[in-house]
Amino acid sequence: MLRIDHELTPKDLLPAVGRMWELSAGKIDAIDRSSPPGGSQGAPVFTVEGRYTARGWTEWTQGFQVGSALLQFDATGDRHFYEQGRRHTIGVMAPHVSHIGVHDHGFNNISTYGTLRRLIGEGRVDDRDLLMAELALKVSGAVQASRWSRTADGGGYIYSFNGPQSLFVDTIRSCRSLAVAHRLGHVLMGEHDERIDLLSRLEQHAASTARYNVYFGDGRDVYDVRGRTVHEALFNVNDGRFRAPSTQQGYSPFSTWTRGLAWAMLGFAELLEFHESDLFRRAAQATCDFYIEHSPADGVPYWDTGAPGLVHLDVEAPADPYNAFEPVDSSAAAIAAQGLLRLGRATGEERYTQAGLTVARTLLAEPYLSVDPRHEGLLLHSVYHRPNGWDHVAPGQSVPNGESSMWGDYHLRELALYLGRLVDGPYYTFFGGPEAEATGGPETAATGGTEAAGVGGEGSAA
Repeated sequence: MLRIDHELTPKDLLPAVGRMWELSAGKIDAIDRSSPPGGSQGAPVFTVEGRYTARGWTEWTQGFQVGSALLQFDATGDRHFYEQGRRHTIGVMAPHVSHIGVHDHGFNNISTYGTLRRLIGEGRVDDRDLLMAELALKVSGAVQASRWSRTADGGGYIYSFNGPQSLFVDTIRSCRSLAVAHRLGHVLMGEHDERIDLLSRLEQHAASTARYNVYFGDGRDVYDVRGRTVHEALFNVNDGRFRAPSTQQGYSPFSTWTRGLAWAMLGFAELLEFHESDLFRRAAQATCDFYIEHSPADGVPYWDTGAPGLVHLDVEAPADPYNAFEPVDSSAAAIAAQGLLRLGRATGEERYTQAGLTVARTLLAEPYLSVDPRHEGLLLHSVYHRPNGWDHVAPGQSVPNGESSMWGDYHLRELALYLGRLVDGPYYTFFGGPEAEATGGPETAATGGTEAAGVGGEGSAA
């Protein structure tokens, strides 16, 4: 179980946050030189011996590369990184806006166009790109919402790139694209000019994710442990009936792939900030409770709670990234820490806030923070796809360690930005600028925040 430090404050972490941003700057520029966005090598995904490489599956990490430069500017004010992020957003991200084949719109487009819009709304940069960013976000949300499969209970879900039978837990955070498009007053136009409400579609997807990918200890099956998640839920596309739990990147459908758990933690917590809902609250609390109860003492999880090699490890001790049996996944911890912090703020429950701070402290120090300028990664000991064996195993090691992922690096930066904003606001949300703080809570952030933004209607998370 995570050993929560109840005395830790965001301000205590500012020196470590500052050090991280100092290290981050050189790594962003190094990756920009070795893997320029839009290049023939494809988007960087994970490191091999400290150098970023691509993996031709989907280009779901491109927005994390480009968005990292914008986060660096956001945190440090270094104009070089704003210009870099802006240039690449305009130059290479347009195909991701209209990409009909993936469930990753929130990852790619909120991290880039969404960040530009947020920076404009906060008065950090001029508004020359506002119309471009808002048009891109409208289209992205509608395209994401069009990947729709109906369920037998009258709901539905945004299906994964595996096909219309597949509901991924990851998508709960990528659905931020629907949220922002809704805030901008946009709708999805269907057959016969049917106007499909994006917030309604988002809520239906979230409800399906909570029902079929998150467990609540209600006896759904003999593995129904409250708060655990399954990576994929499978449906009969002929009648929409649920068929079985499944997994792509986890060990089994009856164990918990911890990065999928982290996506649910953060996705539902952000939804709760955007739109008050008992369902979102229950799902966020259940998954966050499971993470706290099943993480090692320092808050960095092993890659799957059912991984067979865990029998050889003391899972109650701090995680050992150099063990000989199972890899840890620091990227799951970076995502989860932000989910814990956001849930703590949304609910006022100090336990979640302190848990998030405790995990953040672990990640902002060695052996997780990459201090070697020759290593392009920022957050060490991240894994991508353990079952497929895609992660690099160094000579003399038996499991992957010492490498980084583009999403892990991005979410460590996002976590650091969030921590800095807790000390010196405005409060950071994906769906707005200073108005998110002014609204005073999740209920008004979903309603009154619309007029404060100076745009149409609104929504959240994935």
